[in-house]
Amino acid sequence: IGDAMPAPLTATPGDAARGRAIVASRQTGLCLLCHSGPFPEERFQGNLATNLAGAGSRWTAGQLRLRIVDSRRLHPDSPMPAFHRTEGLQRVGPTWRGQPILDAQQVEDVVAFLLTLRD
Repeated sequence: IGDAMPAPLTATPGDAARGRAIVASRQTGLCLLCHSGPFPEERFQGNLATNLAGAGSRWTAGQLRLRIVDSRRLHPDSPMPAFHRTEGLQRVGPTWRGQPILDAQQVEDVVAFLLTLRD
């Protein structure tokens, strides 16, 4: 709806601690390849995308959710991958076709964590 996906993807609320681990993970979320943020333990952080510090002040849960699920719904030329959309994607290896990068609970966990990042 507009620039947001207001309804959670799961009945289980997101867990901010799990979300932080996903965002900081170089194997799961890969967020820090492009983004930087309040992760002093992470030496190499990206500078191609928005700094995640203050994300919870800038966006609502629904706005964050849509950006994670499929940022190209808002910005068609965005280099950010669709972390939960599986249809209509190109250049996806056969092993990964039909599988989201993050499952629904992981999306909710990341949203919960990003909401804790206030200015």
